[in-house]
Amino acid sequence: MNCDHPSVETPSGRAGVWELVSAGRPLTVRTRPMSASTWEADLPHLPGVTASPQPCPDRAGAVARLPKGAGVGDRRRLVNAHLHLLHLAGGTLALHAVAVERAGAAVLLLGGHGAGKTMTALALAGHGWRVLAGDVTLLDTPRPGSTGYEVVGGTSAFSVRPGALRRWFPHLPLPASPGDRVDLAGHPGLRGRAPGGPVPLTAAVAVDVDGDPRARAAPELLDAHTAVSVWWRASSHLLDRVLDHGDLVLRTLETEPLANRRLLLVRALADRAPLHTARGTPRQLADQIEHLTHAPVGGPS
Repeated sequence: MNCDHPSVETPSGRAGVWELVSAGRPLTVRTRPMSASTWEADLPHLPGVTASPQPCPDRAGAVARLPKGAGVGDRRRLVNAHLHLLHLAGGTLALHAVAVERAGAAVLLLGGHGAGKTMTALALAGHGWRVLAGDVTLLDTPRPGSTGYEVVGGTSAFSVRPGALRRWFPHLPLPASPGDRVDLAGHPGLRGRAPGGPVPLTAAVAVDVDGDPRARAAPELLDAHTAVSVWWRASSHLLDRVLDHGDLVLRTLETEPLANRRLLLVRALADRAPLHTARGTPRQLADQIEHLTHAPVGGPS
């Protein structure tokens, strides 16, 4: 197996070298000795990675080091930061967004932590929509032969806060001791079969779940400057993390040329993919999204 491509080094004693593939792009991870089964818990949190990494020959020239004694959380954060760089170099944005799909049409749900992206996706599941990505979505920019912007993968974990789930969907069962988060990735009806290829983007909505039943209104189109700012924040999600150990600043992994490239991609996205904002209960938001025009965006004019 040839591992001569970008790598991440996470040493702790003798290193093991693994190759993982995210949305068709390979990344080499150099880590402390671990078994293939150890990766299983990581996979749902690595966008576009659907199969366990495979061991490959050792080599020199690692890109980054994980601080000694770091745990699984830091490993995921560092690997995800390098996946951000890998995909950005190929013209793909790793966005903090939930992606849902129905009848070959993909919609992105954007918003900060607690905005209600997962609750809105659960409500859309009641309309026959299925989740493509539970937290981070890989969005391909238009290229020859594509219909426009396309969802090409994402994280499979679908984590929700138990309190929000009890409030908006009390009929859904919870574990006896749910903890801070519950992963509903295996919930019946939430996910369909994996798509056979990229899914065209047809709408994007910045959601804001509000318990006031009077908050319902039609989605509003964001102005150009605000839209660029929202997309920019969403596209930096995998870099805006703090490691539990060490003093590495993940954001510094993105060089100035790559940051400029991301800005160009984000400006083009904001220009070609209208971004709406919507407010209300999860079911009200689902109804609003249902009435948006679902045609591929960003394709040939």
